[in-house]
Amino acid sequence: MAMSMGSGGGGGRRRRGRGGRAAMSEINVTPLVDVMLVLLIIFMVTAPMLAAGVPVDLPDSKADPLDQQQDQITVTIDAQGTVFLDDQQLAPGELTERLGGLQKGSKPPLVTLRADRVLDWGRVAAVMGELNAAGFKSISLVTNSSSAPQ
Repeated sequence: MAMSMGSGGGGGRRRRGRGGRAAMSEINVTPLVDVMLVLLIIFMVTAPMLAAGVPVDLPDSKADPLDQQQDQITVTIDAQGTVFLDDQQLAPGELTERLGGLQKGSKPPLVTLRADRVLDWGRVAAVMGELNAAGFKSISLVTNSSSAPQ
């Protein structure tokens, strides 16, 4: 007498549901969204730091912030009195020459002046005089916004 080893229901391997381990056709996007949000936060924090290329210790003021414009020229004077046009260091007396070629059209671009707080006022006034000689009559002084009284 021969006895069969399988009992009852067929083969020795049982399948559950859709056939065991079927390939997933869905993509989990949650980790991707998490990484993108972290990158967004990093860029939001670092973007304002990229706007000012030359590090200076600006004086405090209660003035309202200015609107950013596309055609804007930034002149910076660091603590040693070195003058920078945007991020490029200039030799003494070179500012007037460089700005003379930038003035195009009837309306000159906005000039913002960033000066370190330890500078002598005479040095800042001399750079403002060079800006005036180059034809820029409207100059905005950049400061840190502060709510505390001086």
